[in-house]
Amino acid sequence: MSQPVGHPAGGARRVLFVTGRLAEPALRRVLADMSPDFAYDVTAMGITVAALMTTDWIARTLTVPAGTDLVLIPGLCEGDPAAIAEKVGVVVQKGPKDLREIPSHFGRAAATYGYGAWDIEIVAEINNVPRLPLDLVRRTADYFRESGADVIDVGCTPGVPFPALGDVVRSFVSAGMRVSVDTFDADEIRTAVAAGAELVLSVNGTNLDVARDLTGTGARVVAVPELGGGLDTLDPTVQKLQQWGVGYLIDPILEPIGFGFMASLERYAEVRRRYPAAAMLMGIGNLTELTAADSTGVNALLLAICQELGVRAVLTTEVIPWARGAVREVDIARRLMHYAVTRHTIPKGVDDRLVTVKDPDVLTYTEAELRALHAQIRDPNFRIFADREGITILNNERFVRTTDPTRLVDLFAELDVTEATHAFYLGRELAKASLAVTLGKTYRQEGALSWGYLTPPDDAVADHVKLTERSKRGPASRS
Repeated sequence: MSQPVGHPAGGARRVLFVTGRLAEPALRRVLADMSPDFAYDVTAMGITVAALMTTDWIARTLTVPAGTDLVLIPGLCEGDPAAIAEKVGVVVQKGPKDLREIPSHFGRAAATYGYGAWDIEIVAEINNVPRLPLDLVRRTADYFRESGADVIDVGCTPGVPFPALGDVVRSFVSAGMRVSVDTFDADEIRTAVAAGAELVLSVNGTNLDVARDLTGTGARVVAVPELGGGLDTLDPTVQKLQQWGVGYLIDPILEPIGFGFMASLERYAEVRRRYPAAAMLMGIGNLTELTAADSTGVNALLLAICQELGVRAVLTTEVIPWARGAVREVDIARRLMHYAVTRHTIPKGVDDRLVTVKDPDVLTYTEAELRALHAQIRDPNFRIFADREGITILNNERFVRTTDPTRLVDLFAELDVTEATHAFYLGRELAKASLAVTLGKTYRQEGALSWGYLTPPDDAVADHVKLTERSKRGPASRS
């Protein structure tokens, strides 16, 4: 059961796709266009809407052809696939929630076999800790760790006393966290290291003497150039650290855009040439926090640079609202870029979680396909579809389409819906479909829009789609 989709157990390749009667023609078209490198069968169960099937019901009625290695049921089926597997004796998995995603579902599973390795550590900074309530400091540390941070950085504030520094570091260490301290103050450095901090940000000629006190502690320091100085100012610091046996990372300092950003990138490349074996750190907050752009793409590009240059630690934070989630983004980006660089492939079609506002692909049906579906429908349940040009809504009586998603009132008026609950439901779904058309996203009725790693769970009860029915006899009911 641990076999990835697309690699059925035993090496043989025959897949049974299970669906409902309405979706069967579309599924067969998708599979024919896909031209998979495995044999397959399609079984349409005795139900109209595939998503209304449950795994227990499938287990009672499904017949599996001989030689089948994998049974793929609709992703919106309610229940545990193990109930079917136990009955039929074949690996059973849930497929994507939209049958149009089947080609990428199989392709990605094959492409990402073994995906997820990384070699860049995330240092997540809690800024201005002396000014924060201690309970907030602890919650932030827990949040960063859950988001993927490897080291929690305690950010001190210059000129602000921090008598609780040792206690904060010790509490983090006792909770199993790795800790760094962000300060140039020698006393704060000594206090933090004595309490268990393993990394000091940062040292240069102004406070280098404190590094001598760290000999034998196992703590490392981040060596940075002198303020306003070039890379040559790093050499004396690095030489002293090597002489004293103190471990170090080099950070040439990433500058904000407009203040030497490109030149600072060149410094990282030059440090790698000068110190080919040195550990390096990049503080990426100067880009994510100081650039008015969604941080997902910024983090992806910076982690690609780090991966190629051998920068094996990044310092990030989440202060500005548009950088909220940056630690999670870096955790995703380091895996994606490790995969791309180590396998000499482009970072595409592997992990789409950093594509948040727009979708990697907009899955749609043609008008001809929708009209063919319309001809099969015998019930009054409204089905809603969105494509690049507009929105279509249909049931057994109506086929209504608009190419202007801003005029939903006109579209709604053609549906002849007066019951309040039903009207609210349709209004919500049409608003979501309009947003999908505007942003270029795939719309799926009663499912959440995809926002990459920010995608919420589907709001259908128990992950089970139930279409809203317009009753001719009175108030709307649920089918």
